[in-house]
Amino acid sequence: MKLLRWLNLILVISLLTACARGGVGNGNPTSIPTPQIVTTRTPSAEAAMRAYLDAQMSEDFAAMYPMLNQATQDSLSQEDFTQRYKNALTALSVNEMEYSILSTLTNPGNAQAAYRVIYRSSLYGDIQREMTAHFNLEAGAWRIQWDDSLILPELAGGYRLLSDYRIPARGDIYDRNGNPLVTQTEAVALGLIAGGVPPEFEESLFSELWRLTGVRPEVIRFAYENYPSGLYVPIGEASQNAVDKRFAALSAYSGLQMNPYTSRYYFTASQAVGYTQTIFPEELESYRRKGYSGGERVGKSGIEKWGEPYLAGKNEARLYLVDANGNIGNPIAQTESKPADSIYLTIDRDLQAQAQQAMDGFPGAIVVLERDTGRVLAMVSEPGLDANLFDANNYNNINLSNMINNPAQPLYNRAAQGQYPLGSVFKIITMAAALESGVFTPQSTYDCQYDFTELGPTHILHDWTWDRCQKELKEDPTLEQCKTKPSGLLTLPEGLMRSCNPWFMHIGLNLFTLGRGNAISDMARSFGLGQATGIQQVAEVTGQIPNAGDGVQATSIAIGQSDVRVTPLQVAVFTAAVGNGGTLYRPQIVEKIQPVTTNAPLSGEAILTFKPEAQGVLPVKPENLQVIQDAMRSVVEHPRGTAYIRFSGLTIPIAGKTGTAESGLPDYPHSWFTGYTLANRPGKPDIAIVVLVENKGEGSEYAAPIFRRIVEIYFSGRPQSVYGWESSIGVIRPPTPQGSEATP
Repeated sequence: MKLLRWLNLILVISLLTACARGGVGNGNPTSIPTPQIVTTRTPSAEAAMRAYLDAQMSEDFAAMYPMLNQATQDSLSQEDFTQRYKNALTALSVNEMEYSILSTLTNPGNAQAAYRVIYRSSLYGDIQREMTAHFNLEAGAWRIQWDDSLILPELAGGYRLLSDYRIPARGDIYDRNGNPLVTQTEAVALGLIAGGVPPEFEESLFSELWRLTGVRPEVIRFAYENYPSGLYVPIGEASQNAVDKRFAALSAYSGLQMNPYTSRYYFTASQAVGYTQTIFPEELESYRRKGYSGGERVGKSGIEKWGEPYLAGKNEARLYLVDANGNIGNPIAQTESKPADSIYLTIDRDLQAQAQQAMDGFPGAIVVLERDTGRVLAMVSEPGLDANLFDANNYNNINLSNMINNPAQPLYNRAAQGQYPLGSVFKIITMAAALESGVFTPQSTYDCQYDFTELGPTHILHDWTWDRCQKELKEDPTLEQCKTKPSGLLTLPEGLMRSCNPWFMHIGLNLFTLGRGNAISDMARSFGLGQATGIQQVAEVTGQIPNAGDGVQATSIAIGQSDVRVTPLQVAVFTAAVGNGGTLYRPQIVEKIQPVTTNAPLSGEAILTFKPEAQGVLPVKPENLQVIQDAMRSVVEHPRGTAYIRFSGLTIPIAGKTGTAESGLPDYPHSWFTGYTLANRPGKPDIAIVVLVENKGEGSEYAAPIFRRIVEIYFSGRPQSVYGWESSIGVIRPPTPQGSEATP
């Protein structure tokens, strides 16, 4: 012990001596270094929780996954992590989420955060849960200890979600008179066995099928004769009721096959009404989030697509927990179904069907509007689509791919989506711009000859009378002079009546030279061209109206050429405005949406009811508009009018304008006729009609006769006159239209 004490004493003395001694060599004192205290700042658990939840709200699973701790990532791939979230959110039909952080607790190596998530579900309303996330501190950052309970607490322990659905019947679509356009019913697919019809019965059978399906006899014959012998030739569909009425006659024909099925049946199919299809695999998650089971048929175009929220109703659904062994527990959420609503259109089913037949198989479009309200009474686009082919239960479904891949594009709505040069119909607008400019008056005159020479000798343009003259000389080389003469001296209204190209080229060039080069284009825009009509329920395009860059373009725009592009629907809208005194109405195709109640179908208060909606007024003085209206009357009433012969004998007073527009095919221009009626009959509103026939010929030869037939159908219930290319109504012979003075 004494030895140990002596050793300690010696050690203490040595240390004290070292501290008191000065430094050696440099004279600086030696000191003991002051220890450095290093403080490490712990990251914010709340910030980590917020970053994770922000990513969850935007469903950025790729950003969420790196926030998991290493143990979780080692046991769960990013793909599985993402799929678990997607499966749960889809089962919950989540379309939006929000969160709030309730509290956080931080320790040196771990932390936890309590938070609340609200899932906004299409089916189940708001589903709210409070959860707690646990964190580990790894590499200086908080990482989440993740499991499925952080999606929904009930999923802890290997549970998953299962949805069970009861789907209500899809809503029906009716015309303005309550006639079904689309409804669930029994139908029959009609077809022929190639070579199986005795030749002597072909004509009568093809006529029977035409009346049932709307497919023209010549189309049926072409298909029948071009299928290999013995194969089934799909023709079309009809309701079981319609077939039953003709069953005795139909059953007598050999070679005819009738295959019944139950379907959402389209009585009068059109691109405006649209069609339904099953949900595609790539769309399944999106539709499940909206509350669909995935087994429904959904609207893919037209009214079927626009009206999906009404026509689909709401599914009855139960959300169950399923354990790892497949045992199903009680539902954790549920909702009752809501019946679908029915949609009534402004369309007249009979007028629509007869207007489709009136096109006589020509590609093009017809639009019929109530002149003074904007109601769409018919919207035709040819070639038409067969919406019934989209049902796999339809035996004729075998023809679906042929329809979809048809280069003539029958699914394309030419009435609202087709963009065409307007040709001489545009002269209505040019005339309005001329009168409103003050440069021209109704008494202004122009000598309309074959040629327009105001652009100089290197740029001679021609009137339609010159084109007709060249055609006559080509057809009959023995002619010493043309039958079609230049129109001569014309006032401005007479210029429209005769559709004199040089007159309107002169207007375009004159206004351009005076520094008013955009006057015509601006007037066109004020007529609603170059912009959407606002129809809403049917997809449409805007077309385009260019400004004149030089005198040549100014003359071209003035006659509806250059880069002028319009839709038939736009033309119908401004034609109606000219006829009604200047009001541009938004075209509407939905009359009302009617809820269906269990005890009294269609008895509920209408959700939506049609109301005429004015969108603007033509910037044309009343006296100038009257001049234009009178000139359009003269087009059909004056013996020199370009459509006089076509409307001879028609008892319904009309006003109109012919148009022939260059199509890129020199001998096959687009044929236009637009106009309106002035019958003023009680209970029969006057209408505006536009007809476009693609790549066929002059406006007076093709579009004008079709326009006349629509007027006859509307006021008389059926056609009254025969086309020049028909041997009888509906029976085509080689096109030989009556000779007449016709116009671009």
